Amino acid sequence: MSSSEITTDREKIRKWIEERQGRPAVVKGTEILRVDFQEPDESLEPVSWDRFFEIFDSRKLAFLHQDTTADGKKSRFYKFVERN
Repeated sequence: MSSSEITTDREKIRKWIEERQGRPAVVKGTEILRVDFQEPDESLEPVSWDRFFEIFDSRKLAFLHQDTTADGKKSRFYKFVERN
């Protein structure tokens, strides 16, 4: 069984994203955070890690993510949620 974890730790977030060949991004024209897994998606705009975490903190977000799928493969499931 796979489980999810919530974190605000910048190093954990960056490591999780980079291990999956992702990079920080926003939806073009907004401050809506996304992870760009470098698959064709014209709606995403790359941002620096500094900008990514600036938005992350200003919107008081946390990073919900899953490390592995139920069958043990590396998961790319994530979601930005409100901090409690």
